Amino acid sequence: MKKVIGIISIVLFLVVVIQSCAVGIGNVLMGSEEISGTAGIMLAIFMLIAGIVSIISKESKGITITSAVFYALGGLIGIANAGSYKDLNIWGGLNLLFAVLLVFHLIKNRKVYRKQSNISG
Repeated sequence: MKKVIGIISIVLFLVVVIQSCAVGIGNVLMGSEEISGTAGIMLAIFMLIAGIVSIISKESKGITITSAVFYALGGLIGIANAGSYKDLNIWGGLNLLFAVLLVFHLIKNRKVYRKQSNISG
């Protein structure tokens, strides 16, 4: 599940960053005071980082938690700054969903992670 979420995130990064650049240019041309384009780019960067970290995490509990935190932060930034860029609510919600799925994965597989920490510690 972590690998699939990571790959989806990397692919969606391209979509979100292109949309956010277009919204940012639109905000500037219209003279609005919104920062939804910038927030979208930040969300996209957090999504990319979380996706890459999720792919490389193997059975590491700490790296999986780090990925979930990046997803959660990206989601909160997106939802809080959506403004007229309504798609940002969707991308933010998707990031929060990915964070919840990773936490669920950690809870479901806690025995695997506990064995890994006993072996390394």
